[in-house]
Amino acid sequence: MFENLQDKLNKAFKTLKGQGRITEINVAATVKEVRRALTDADVNYKVAKDITDRIRDKALDRKVLISVEPGQLFVKIVQEELTDLMGGEAQSINIKGEPAVVLIAGLQGSGKTTFSGKLASYLKKQGRNVLLVAADIYRPAAIDQLKVLGEQVGVEVYAEPENKNAVQIAQNGIAQARKTGKKVVIVDTAGRLAVDEAMMQEIENVKRAISPTETLFVVDSMTGQDAVNTAKTFNDRLNFDGVVLTKLDGDARGGAALSIKTVVNKPIKFISTGEKMEALDVFYPDRMASRILGMGDVISLVERAQQAFDEDEAKRINAKMRKNQFDFNDFLSQLQQIKKMGNVKDLLGMIPGMGKMIKDLDIDNDSFKPIEAIISSMTPKERERPELIDGSRKKRIAAGSGTDIQQVNNLLKQFDEMRKMMKKMNTMQASGKLNKMMR
Repeated sequence: MFENLQDKLNKAFKTLKGQGRITEINVAATVKEVRRALTDADVNYKVAKDITDRIRDKALDRKVLISVEPGQLFVKIVQEELTDLMGGEAQSINIKGEPAVVLIAGLQGSGKTTFSGKLASYLKKQGRNVLLVAADIYRPAAIDQLKVLGEQVGVEVYAEPENKNAVQIAQNGIAQARKTGKKVVIVDTAGRLAVDEAMMQEIENVKRAISPTETLFVVDSMTGQDAVNTAKTFNDRLNFDGVVLTKLDGDARGGAALSIKTVVNKPIKFISTGEKMEALDVFYPDRMASRILGMGDVISLVERAQQAFDEDEAKRINAKMRKNQFDFNDFLSQLQQIKKMGNVKDLLGMIPGMGKMIKDLDIDNDSFKPIEAIISSMTPKERERPELIDGSRKKRIAAGSGTDIQQVNNLLKQFDEMRKMMKKMNTMQASGKLNKMMR
C-alpha cells in the first residue's frame, strides 16, 4: 500500500544526499517534496503541512554529527514524526469484565465480519474463551459467514436468524456468554452509512444497551481520505475506543493510516491484511513508520513466525536437520507453516532493503502451489528418500502434479542443494567452526 509513498520519500531524501551540512535552502527543498509525497498519498493536507513544518523545524535545530550524514539525520527525523503522527505507541484492546464485550462497527463492506473472526482467533490464541455474536440483521449471508469463520477458528457463534432486533440479539448473546462461562464477547454489527440516521441510531442503541468495554471502528484502508471523514462522523455519534484498518495489502495510497489518528484523535489498534484468519497485527506506529521508509519490520516478522510455527514441530524438524534426515515431508510442513504467516510479498517487505527488490515482482501464496503439487504426487517412500526418484518416476510425478519434468528436476536439484548446505552446517557446528564464525 505504501510503495508509491516510499518511492517519493526516497526521491525527496536524495536532495540531502551528498550534502555536507543541513541548510535552510536544502531543507526547504526536501520538505516541499515530502509534503507533496504525503498529499499525493491522500494524507489530509492540514496534517501533511503540520508534520512537514515540524520536520523542517527539527532538521534546522539539530546539529549533524560527524558520523551521521545530513540525509540520514533527516530520515530519522521523518521517522520520528511519522511515528508520532500515527499515535506514538501501540494501544492495547480493553478486555476487562465478566464478560468483556467488544462492539464492532463500521461502513458496509469494510471487512467487519472477517475482522471479528480474526479478533476471535487472536484472543483465543491468548487462552481466552470467546463468543461471537451475529448482530447483523440486514445482510442475508452475514450470519452464515460468521458461522463459517467461527468454525475455522474454533469459536462458538451465537445467532438468532429470525430475530430482527439487533439490541435484543446483542443482549441475549451476552447473557448466553455468562451462562456458558465465556470471557470475551465480540458483537459483529451491520455495516451502515453515516448518512443513514435510522441505522446510526440503531448502533447507538446497541452500544447503550450492552455498555461494551471496547468499541472498535473498522475502516477499509482503500477508501483513503473518505475513510477519515467517515471515522470522524462515526466517532461523533459512538465515541469509539479505537480504529481497525483492513485491506492494508491493497494498492491504495494509504493516507488513511497516516491521517486518522490526528483527525479523530483515536488510536489505530489493529491492522488487517488478506482473508486469512492469522493475518491480523497489533498496530505499532514506529514499525509502520520504518516500513514506510523502506527500513523493514523484522520484529513483526518474528512475531508472526512465533504465532504460526508450532514449537513441538519446530523441535522435531530441527532434530531431523541435525541428523541430516530432512525430507520432503518436512519441507512441505515448513511451506504450510510459512503460508499461515500471511501474504509472502508482505512478509518479504518486512525484511530491511527488500521493499525495492520485490516491488515489481508478482509474488503470492499461489507461487507455492506447483511445489506442493509435485511433493503431493510423490509416494511416501519418495518423499522420505528423494534419491529413489529416477526418470520414470519423474514422468509420473510431473503428470500427477500438472507440471513438467523440468520443474520436477529444478525442485529436486534445489532440495538436494539445501540438504547439502544443512549437512555442511551440521559438520561445522560439530567441529566448533560455526561457533567461531558467529563470534
